[in-house]
Amino acid sequence: MSRFSKSVLVLALAAASSTAFAFDNYKGIGRDAKPAEVAAWDIDVRPDFKGLPKGSGNVERGQELFEEKCASCHGSFGESNEVFTPLIGGTTAEDIKNGRVGGFVKGDIPQRTTFTKVATISTVWDYIYRAMPWTAPKSLKPDDVYAILAYFLNLAEIVPGDFTLSDRNIAEVQAKMPNRNGMTTDHGMWPGAPAKKGGIGNGGIPDVKNVACMKNCKPEALIGSTLPEYARTAHGELADQNRSFGPVRGTRTLGPEAAKKAADASTLDLATKSGCMACHGMKNKIVGPGYNEIVARYQGQPDAEARLVTKVKAGGQGTWGSVPMPPNAHVKDEDVVTLVKWILNGSK
Repeated sequence: MSRFSKSVLVLALAAASSTAFAFDNYKGIGRDAKPAEVAAWDIDVRPDFKGLPKGSGNVERGQELFEEKCASCHGSFGESNEVFTPLIGGTTAEDIKNGRVGGFVKGDIPQRTTFTKVATISTVWDYIYRAMPWTAPKSLKPDDVYAILAYFLNLAEIVPGDFTLSDRNIAEVQAKMPNRNGMTTDHGMWPGAPAKKGGIGNGGIPDVKNVACMKNCKPEALIGSTLPEYARTAHGELADQNRSFGPVRGTRTLGPEAAKKAADASTLDLATKSGCMACHGMKNKIVGPGYNEIVARYQGQPDAEARLVTKVKAGGQGTWGSVPMPPNAHVKDEDVVTLVKWILNGSK
């Protein structure tokens, strides 16, 4: 028995032991998963296409589905000119022939896309099926996935426009993937990795010292975006919208000054929609005082924000003359706070 097989066996025995312990010591808590529940999660598709459902879909149908369910995030034709990294591009006919994306070999690839990186078509099928669309994962039927993937393959010039992808011919497509030879199995706990003879492979032994990974490294790896200029500001400052953990950050699309201007423009729009600008000017009195007057009166007062939030919500009279300020119960609490902060900050 190989070292890898032994490791898997040990883990399996440990899992079984833990399950038995739980059932023996915590009566009435938990149950075995039902076959239908297991089947709902057991949907992975492997590189040898084990787990791949039967079905088919053509390029034309894939384009219709893509425009309906995918283009809002990935852009028309998968060029992703707003937020997400492009799906298509960066590959050539020579790459399809050789199975290795030349841009990676030369080091001059302009933009990493899905089809420059992925080695196995099953990976793309699996990911679309289990995770897409972003707003409704697992909602696509197998035929839908075949069709969308056929459309991708046509955009990448791997298959013709009249192509129908199915479980019967997907292996033929795998033989044309541009980066099919771009992944090595000579590392980690990969089953069947060759023994370490002749300078190749490691026999399935994990490379815990990073011997294979720490050679000929670039001094600096820049992770950014090649968003075209006309699309850079379409979603504001992307760098401030990403999660605060993990290695991925959005590219800085605006810069601090431009980001502030964009935020101010958004708040001005909120003030207009909420009815504020009908009574208040930026630097002049209309019915009520101008925002510059409000800033001057409340400047330096530590409780200014809280007092103004209350006044905007409840309304008031007498502070700025005889004309009363009506209550603004129609404005959300969080929007009132945003507006008050904006006013006190100079409403710029």
